[in-house]
Amino acid sequence: MSPRRRILSLALCLLAAATGCKKEAPAALSKPTIGLVLGLGGRGDHAFNDSALRGLELWAAGVKYEKAGYQDATASERQASLAPDLASRGEMGPLGVTPVVLQSRVAEDYEPNLQLLAEQRVSLAMGVGFMLENAVEAVARRNPSLSFLLVDSPLLDAQGRVITLPNVRTVVFREEEGCFLAGALAGLVTKTGRVGMVGGMKIPLVQRYEAGFRAGVAATNPNATVLVNYTGSFTDFALGKQVGQDLLLKNTDVVFAAAGVDGLGAIQAVKEAREAGKVVSVIGVDSDPSHLAPEAVLAAVVKHVDLVVYETIREQRQGRFQGGNVSLGLKEGGMGLSPVRLDFPGKEEALRTVEALKARIISGALKVPTQVVPAGTAGANP
Repeated sequence: MSPRRRILSLALCLLAAATGCKKEAPAALSKPTIGLVLGLGGRGDHAFNDSALRGLELWAAGVKYEKAGYQDATASERQASLAPDLASRGEMGPLGVTPVVLQSRVAEDYEPNLQLLAEQRVSLAMGVGFMLENAVEAVARRNPSLSFLLVDSPLLDAQGRVITLPNVRTVVFREEEGCFLAGALAGLVTKTGRVGMVGGMKIPLVQRYEAGFRAGVAATNPNATVLVNYTGSFTDFALGKQVGQDLLLKNTDVVFAAAGVDGLGAIQAVKEAREAGKVVSVIGVDSDPSHLAPEAVLAAVVKHVDLVVYETIREQRQGRFQGGNVSLGLKEGGMGLSPVRLDFPGKEEALRTVEALKARIISGALKVPTQVVPAGTAGANP
């Protein structure tokens, strides 16, 4: 047995032990297994990966991850984990599956980890993050009878054109729409007239965050200045904190943290500045990080990766899984703005303004740019 197969076998044994199956280990795996390969941020990123884990573990499998292993989750715990805009959908009840989660230490681990899941005959293999695109395509072609989910990227050919495979569902988000609302809010909240953004890698995906954010600020506060710094990383907490501190030193009073683990560092920078008496706030992405800094987090652009994962698992269990490309935005409920938790002068009017802008995006009356608009031109049609 190869080292990688031994690693996965050990993971499956640990899973059996965690669910209370000692001598009856096979019973723990009598339920269909769903495999998930995490992006480099890993478990505990309080953002993209944790959202995917919530959809698989807490909702689909009905378990919560603790140091001792998986423990059964209660219905109230599952319900409490729902974002406010998902609460109306009702409880995300367990789907009778067993989760297998693999963390990749480096990008080169993606393809071998996905192949390990295929060899273990999981019912569905999932990869979260655009960096898994090549790995998902390669493993899916080698295993045409296995269903795959890739979140945050389509499949692309050598010329960068979107392609499809019958056994792969890809889900992308119109991030610019949610980020537009974050920018609109920041423009209404700022008192210094200077807002900042901490981005991760300067790639088209993250630049859509910037484009939407800048356009939103321009829509509500055209005279405001937007300062953007990219860290070039998604996994460096210290660097994110440093970049966040630099933006605060430049008199920004609202910071948009869109950089994975680096973004957590930026949140920490704002938290510490707030504790020191500065009137500053931060907007998160992917999942609501308000529990990390309740006195500093203004809101968050939430990607419902958890819902995508859960619904894909449900469709696979019901025999309704289909490949193809899916795009989700505000209209489809694939993303949105979390509740605005901090108080500020004019809050109620600001929230009404943001809601009105959201309605115009959903109706199609307002088109949000996907690329940064040069200075001096309109950020979005008013």
